[in-house]
Amino acid sequence: MDLVERIKELAEAHLKDETQFVVEVVATLRKKPFKLIVIIDGDKGVTIDDCADLSRALSATLDDQNILADPYMLEVSTPGLDHPLKLTRQYYKNVGRTVKVKTATNVLQGKLLSVSSEEVTLEQVAGTGKKKEVKEIKVPFSDIEKTFVMVSFK
Repeated sequence: MDLVERIKELAEAHLKDETQFVVEVVATLRKKPFKLIVIIDGDKGVTIDDCADLSRALSATLDDQNILADPYMLEVSTPGLDHPLKLTRQYYKNVGRTVKVKTATNVLQGKLLSVSSEEVTLEQVAGTGKKKEVKEIKVPFSDIEKTFVMVSFK
């Protein structure tokens, strides 16, 4: 098992409950101190206290098990707006929000209506007033390169 998988496994063991999950672990081991980034999310959200608790517990475990002999910096955070959705579980959490989906052939933007194990359904609105047209677009996960949640200031 490589280092990233080992850290992910350890982080998952320290999560508060089954509503939280590890999205990604990034290890930068080129220069010292090494940098470890653990990105977590939750079906009901994640607080800064959740991140701090996981950081303390994971750091203690890494030190106790001497997984990294060299100095390291550990950062535990939630995915920011610039971080694409990576797991199907994240799509479910964002149903009802506006997303931008990039495929190999185009970029789609619309309200995330539903999610299945194979695809997402977006609602796109074109035009206004009497010329307003609402259409649903199904996008298979296999076609999706990146999906970002869009911020609404309304």
